[in-house]
Amino acid sequence: MSTLHTVNKSPFGNGALLSCINHCKPGDAVLLIEDGVYGALAGSVVEHAVITCAPSVSIYVLEGDAEARGIGPAKRLPDVQSVGYDGFVDLVATHDRTQAWL
Repeated sequence: MSTLHTVNKSPFGNGALLSCINHCKPGDAVLLIEDGVYGALAGSVVEHAVITCAPSVSIYVLEGDAEARGIGPAKRLPDVQSVGYDGFVDLVATHDRTQAWL
């Protein structure tokens, strides 16, 4: 059973992303939304944690939220995939359950 984890808080003011990563199992996915998209920034304090989990956990960023915060593809970690709202729906439908990290 796989889980889609959604993180909507910035990793710079909240530990939700690191807690999420620590609870992920192989085959899970993490979708960074709202201010959670800051977790996809290359060179950030959470970069190592995101890169370390990426081989077994798929990491996604909601494109509209990333663009609204000026986090284009050139600023993102290479293992982070971009999805739109249709992709968000597909992720929810593909995984057995969804866990929101607040």
